[in-house]
Amino acid sequence: MHAPDLAGRTVLVTGSARGLGRGLALSLADCGAAVAIHYHTSADAADEAAAEARALGAPAVTTVRGDVTSPDAVDHIFDTVEADLGPVDVLVNNVGAFAPTHWTEIDADTWHTVLDTNLTAPFLTAKRALPGMRARSWGRIVNVGYASAEKGLVNPTNFPYFAAKQGLLMFTRMLAADTQDDGITANAVSPYVVQNSDEFPADAPRGRWATVEDIAGVVRFFCDADSGYVSGENVNVDGGWLPEHV
Repeated sequence: MHAPDLAGRTVLVTGSARGLGRGLALSLADCGAAVAIHYHTSADAADEAAAEARALGAPAVTTVRGDVTSPDAVDHIFDTVEADLGPVDVLVNNVGAFAPTHWTEIDADTWHTVLDTNLTAPFLTAKRALPGMRARSWGRIVNVGYASAEKGLVNPTNFPYFAAKQGLLMFTRMLAADTQDDGITANAVSPYVVQNSDEFPADAPRGRWATVEDIAGVVRFFCDADSGYVSGENVNVDGGWLPEHV
Protein backbone atom coordinates (compact mmCIF):
# COMPACT_ATOMS: atom_id res chain seq x y z
CA MET A 1 0.00 0.00 0.00
CA HIS A 2 1.07 3.61 -0.65
CA ALA A 3 3.69 4.98 1.74
CA PRO A 4 3.33 8.69 2.54
CA ASP A 5 6.35 10.95 2.70
CA LEU A 6 6.75 11.72 6.40
CA ALA A 7 10.22 13.25 6.17
CA GLY A 8 10.45 16.10 8.64
CA ARG A 9 7.56 14.75 10.73
CA THR A 10 7.72 13.37 14.27
CA VAL A 11 5.59 10.36 15.20
CA LEU A 12 4.56 9.15 18.65
CA VAL A 13 2.89 5.74 18.88
CA THR A 14 1.77 4.82 22.38
CA GLY A 15 2.54 1.28 23.47
CA SER A 16 4.99 0.75 20.63
CA ALA A 17 7.56 -1.50 22.27
CA ARG A 18 5.61 -4.62 21.35
CA GLY A 19 2.79 -5.99 19.24
CA LEU A 20 0.64 -3.89 16.95
CA GLY A 21 2.03 -0.60 18.26
CA ARG A 22 5.56 -1.67 17.41
CA GLY A 23 4.50 -2.61 13.90
CA LEU A 24 2.77 0.74 13.39
CA ALA A 25 5.78 2.70 14.63
CA LEU A 26 8.12 0.77 12.32
CA SER A 27 5.77 1.27 9.39
CA LEU A 28 5.86 5.03 9.89
CA ALA A 29 9.62 4.98 10.43
CA ASP A 30 9.85 3.35 7.02
CA CYS A 31 8.08 6.46 5.64
CA GLY A 32 10.92 8.70 6.77
CA ALA A 33 9.48 9.97 10.06
CA ALA A 34 11.38 10.54 13.27
CA VAL A 35 9.84 8.06 15.70
CA ALA A 36 9.29 7.94 19.46
CA ILE A 37 8.94 4.40 20.83
CA HIS A 38 6.75 4.63 23.92
CA TYR A 39 6.62 2.00 26.65
CA HIS A 40 5.53 1.63 30.25
CA THR A 41 7.38 -1.46 31.52
CA SER A 42 9.01 -3.07 28.45
CA ALA A 43 12.31 -1.18 28.32
CA ASP A 44 14.31 -3.91 26.56
CA ALA A 45 11.63 -4.40 23.92
CA ALA A 46 11.50 -0.62 23.37
CA ASP A 47 15.25 -0.54 22.77
CA GLU A 48 14.90 -3.39 20.25
CA ALA A 49 12.07 -1.57 18.46
CA ALA A 50 14.15 1.61 18.35
CA ALA A 51 17.05 -0.30 16.78
CA GLU A 52 14.67 -1.68 14.13
CA ALA A 53 13.38 1.82 13.40
CA ARG A 54 16.93 3.09 12.88
CA ALA A 55 17.67 0.15 10.58
CA LEU A 56 14.67 1.15 8.47
CA GLY A 57 16.18 4.58 7.98
CA ALA A 58 14.30 6.71 10.50
CA PRO A 59 16.29 9.95 10.73
CA ALA A 60 15.92 10.10 14.51
CA VAL A 61 14.55 7.71 17.12
CA THR A 62 14.00 7.93 20.85
CA THR A 63 12.42 5.79 23.54
CA VAL A 64 10.21 7.26 26.22
CA ARG A 65 8.67 5.71 29.31
CA GLY A 66 5.43 6.74 30.94
CA ASP A 67 1.92 5.88 32.11
CA VAL A 68 -0.42 7.37 29.50
CA THR A 69 -3.29 7.41 32.00
CA SER A 70 -1.48 9.96 34.18
CA PRO A 71 -1.60 13.66 33.19
CA ASP A 72 1.83 14.33 34.68
CA ALA A 73 3.34 11.33 32.92
CA VAL A 74 1.81 12.37 29.60
CA ASP A 75 3.38 15.82 30.00
CA HIS A 76 6.72 14.11 30.66
CA ILE A 77 6.32 11.89 27.58
CA PHE A 78 5.67 14.85 25.31
CA ASP A 79 8.37 16.99 26.92
CA THR A 80 10.88 14.19 26.27
CA VAL A 81 9.81 13.63 22.66
CA GLU A 82 9.84 17.36 21.92
CA ALA A 83 13.34 17.72 23.40
CA ASP A 84 14.71 14.68 21.54
CA LEU A 85 12.87 14.82 18.20
CA GLY A 86 10.79 17.97 17.98
CA PRO A 87 7.05 18.57 18.29
CA VAL A 88 4.70 15.65 17.66
CA ASP A 89 3.06 15.80 14.22
CA VAL A 90 1.50 12.31 14.22
CA LEU A 91 -0.05 10.77 17.31
CA VAL A 92 -1.19 7.14 17.22
CA ASN A 93 -3.12 6.08 20.33
CA ASN A 94 -2.53 2.35 20.49
CA VAL A 95 -2.43 1.52 24.22
CA GLY A 96 -5.50 -0.31 25.48
CA ALA A 97 -5.96 -3.02 28.11
CA PHE A 98 -8.80 -5.52 27.87
CA ALA A 99 -10.57 -7.84 30.29
CA PRO A 100 -11.94 -11.01 28.65
CA THR A 101 -14.08 -11.82 31.69
CA HIS A 102 -17.78 -11.67 32.46
CA TRP A 103 -18.60 -8.20 33.74
CA THR A 104 -19.82 -9.50 37.10
CA GLU A 105 -16.37 -10.97 37.76
CA ILE A 106 -14.42 -7.79 36.95
CA ASP A 107 -13.21 -5.85 39.97
CA ALA A 108 -13.28 -2.06 40.14
CA ASP A 109 -9.54 -1.69 39.58
CA THR A 110 -9.69 -3.69 36.35
CA TRP A 111 -12.76 -1.74 35.22
CA HIS A 112 -10.90 1.55 35.68
CA THR A 113 -7.73 0.22 34.04
CA VAL A 114 -9.62 -0.78 30.90
CA LEU A 115 -11.52 2.50 30.66
CA ASP A 116 -8.46 4.60 31.46
CA THR A 117 -6.08 2.98 28.98
CA ASN A 118 -8.61 2.90 26.14
CA LEU A 119 -10.37 6.25 26.63
CA THR A 120 -8.71 8.48 29.22
CA ALA A 121 -5.25 8.00 27.69
CA PRO A 122 -6.27 9.19 24.19
CA PHE A 123 -8.01 12.17 25.81
CA LEU A 124 -4.82 13.12 27.66
CA THR A 125 -2.43 12.60 24.76
CA ALA A 126 -4.62 14.37 22.20
CA LYS A 127 -5.13 17.30 24.56
CA ARG A 128 -1.36 17.59 25.01
CA ALA A 129 -0.60 17.22 21.28
CA LEU A 130 -3.18 19.63 19.88
CA PRO A 131 -1.67 23.02 20.84
CA GLY A 132 1.51 22.27 18.91
CA MET A 133 -0.38 20.82 15.95
CA ARG A 134 -2.60 23.88 15.83
CA ALA A 135 0.40 26.19 15.98
CA ARG A 136 1.89 24.42 12.93
CA SER A 137 -1.49 24.03 11.15
CA TRP A 138 -0.81 20.33 10.59
CA GLY A 139 -1.39 17.15 12.54
CA ARG A 140 -2.63 13.60 12.34
CA ILE A 141 -4.29 11.73 15.21
CA VAL A 142 -5.13 8.05 14.73
CA ASN A 143 -6.95 6.11 17.44
CA VAL A 144 -6.92 2.32 17.49
CA GLY A 145 -10.45 1.08 18.09
CA TYR A 146 -12.10 -2.32 17.87
CA ALA A 147 -14.06 -3.81 14.98
CA SER A 148 -17.81 -3.14 15.07
CA ALA A 149 -17.59 -0.98 18.21
CA GLU A 150 -19.75 1.59 16.44
CA LYS A 151 -22.57 -0.98 16.39
CA GLY A 152 -22.75 -0.93 20.18
CA LEU A 153 -21.32 -4.30 21.21
CA VAL A 154 -23.06 -5.51 24.37
CA ASN A 155 -21.38 -8.84 25.02
CA PRO A 156 -21.21 -9.29 28.83
CA THR A 157 -17.66 -10.64 28.43
CA ASN A 158 -15.09 -7.86 28.02
CA PHE A 159 -17.84 -5.24 28.30
CA PRO A 160 -15.72 -2.33 29.64
CA TYR A 161 -13.40 -2.70 26.65
CA PHE A 162 -16.29 -2.47 24.19
CA ALA A 163 -17.77 0.49 26.05
CA ALA A 164 -14.44 2.31 26.04
CA LYS A 165 -13.87 1.66 22.33
CA GLN A 166 -17.32 2.98 21.46
CA GLY A 167 -16.51 6.07 23.52
CA LEU A 168 -13.19 6.36 21.67
CA LEU A 169 -15.02 6.53 18.34
CA MET A 170 -17.24 9.31 19.70
CA PHE A 171 -14.11 11.10 20.90
CA THR A 172 -12.55 10.70 17.44
CA ARG A 173 -15.56 12.27 15.73
CA MET A 174 -15.56 15.13 18.23
CA LEU A 175 -11.85 15.75 17.61
CA ALA A 176 -12.46 15.84 13.88
CA ALA A 177 -15.18 18.46 14.27
CA ASP A 178 -13.15 20.53 16.71
CA THR A 179 -10.05 20.60 14.47
CA GLN A 180 -11.65 20.95 11.04
CA ASP A 181 -10.20 24.45 10.52
CA ASP A 182 -6.76 23.67 11.94
CA GLY A 183 -5.12 21.44 9.32
CA ILE A 184 -5.51 18.47 11.66
CA THR A 185 -7.32 15.19 11.07
CA ALA A 186 -8.56 12.65 13.61
CA ASN A 187 -9.52 9.15 12.53
CA ALA A 188 -9.74 5.61 13.87
CA VAL A 189 -8.69 2.20 12.63
CA SER A 190 -10.51 -0.74 14.21
CA PRO A 191 -9.09 -4.25 13.84
CA TYR A 192 -10.79 -7.44 14.97
CA VAL A 193 -8.03 -9.93 15.83
CA VAL A 194 -4.44 -9.41 14.72
CA GLN A 195 -1.95 -12.22 14.11
CA ASN A 196 0.17 -11.21 17.10
CA SER A 197 -2.76 -11.11 19.53
CA ASP A 198 -2.68 -13.01 22.82
CA GLU A 199 -6.01 -14.80 22.32
CA PHE A 200 -7.82 -16.09 19.24
CA PRO A 201 -11.50 -16.96 18.67
CA ALA A 202 -12.39 -20.25 17.00
CA ASP A 203 -12.91 -18.96 13.45
CA ALA A 204 -10.97 -16.39 11.43
CA PRO A 205 -12.77 -14.26 8.82
CA ARG A 206 -11.52 -15.08 5.30
CA GLY A 207 -9.45 -17.90 6.74
CA ARG A 208 -6.84 -15.74 8.47
CA TRP A 209 -6.32 -13.09 11.13
CA ALA A 210 -5.38 -9.54 10.26
CA THR A 211 -1.71 -8.80 9.75
CA VAL A 212 -0.01 -5.76 11.23
CA GLU A 213 0.41 -4.53 7.66
CA ASP A 214 -3.38 -4.67 7.14
CA ILE A 215 -3.77 -2.11 9.92
CA ALA A 216 -0.58 -0.16 9.13
CA GLY A 217 -1.77 0.47 5.58
CA VAL A 218 -4.83 2.29 6.89
CA VAL A 219 -2.75 4.29 9.37
CA ARG A 220 -0.37 5.36 6.60
CA PHE A 221 -3.33 6.49 4.50
CA PHE A 222 -4.64 8.64 7.35
CA CYS A 223 -1.15 10.17 7.82
CA ASP A 224 -0.71 11.10 4.17
CA ALA A 225 -0.68 14.81 3.33
CA ASP A 226 -3.22 14.02 0.58
CA SER A 227 -5.70 12.68 3.17
CA GLY A 228 -6.30 16.06 4.74
CA TYR A 229 -10.04 16.04 3.92
CA VAL A 230 -10.59 12.64 5.55
CA SER A 231 -11.41 13.17 9.21
CA GLY A 232 -13.77 11.69 11.77
CA GLU A 233 -13.73 8.35 9.98
CA ASN A 234 -13.37 4.82 11.29
CA VAL A 235 -12.10 1.96 9.16
CA ASN A 236 -12.87 -1.56 10.36
CA VAL A 237 -10.10 -3.99 9.43
CA ASP A 238 -11.95 -7.19 10.25
CA GLY A 239 -12.31 -9.24 7.08
CA GLY A 240 -16.08 -8.73 7.14
CA TRP A 241 -16.55 -10.11 10.65
CA LEU A 242 -20.11 -9.84 11.98
CA PRO A 243 -20.31 -9.99 15.79
CA GLU A 244 -22.93 -12.23 17.36
CA HIS A 245 -23.76 -9.84 20.19
CA VAL A 246 -24.78 -6.32 19.12
